[in-house]
Amino acid sequence: MTTSSLRTLSLELEAVQRTVKGFSMTQWHVARVEPGNQGPDVLELQLYMTERLAYRHNLSSARPRLFVRCSEYQSEHQGEHQSKANAITASQEVAAGWMDGDWLVLDATMPLAIQVWLEAYLARHGEAPDEGRKKKRKGAGRAREDQA
Repeated sequence: MTTSSLRTLSLELEAVQRTVKGFSMTQWHVARVEPGNQGPDVLELQLYMTERLAYRHNLSSARPRLFVRCSEYQSEHQGEHQSKANAITASQEVAAGWMDGDWLVLDATMPLAIQVWLEAYLARHGEAPDEGRKKKRKGAGRAREDQA
């Protein structure tokens, strides 16, 4: 791990009470995310060469996002549910994998400083090739009758 591919981010999660059709629920969101280690939750954003295409896709969107994986637990003091951030990524593909694993995944606007750092990472390491769909050879994967 080099420091050029690793950044420390501090963030703060906030619970909002919502009532939907008479049922009360707690909904979590990222209230604040910024470079540094001053917040209640401090995470390391690690960039990986294999995720360069996902980073480019994210930066090319109208609003680049960061994705935060959280674990939920019940507080011993107040007996209420709490969330704790435990991982962060700039890749939608990684975030989708977390959601498939039944994690709570929150998103937040990517700070401008992180966007610039991510652009520099892509400039330094090059853009990932867009693999797209591969063409099959004509007739490949199909049963053929032999013509006599």
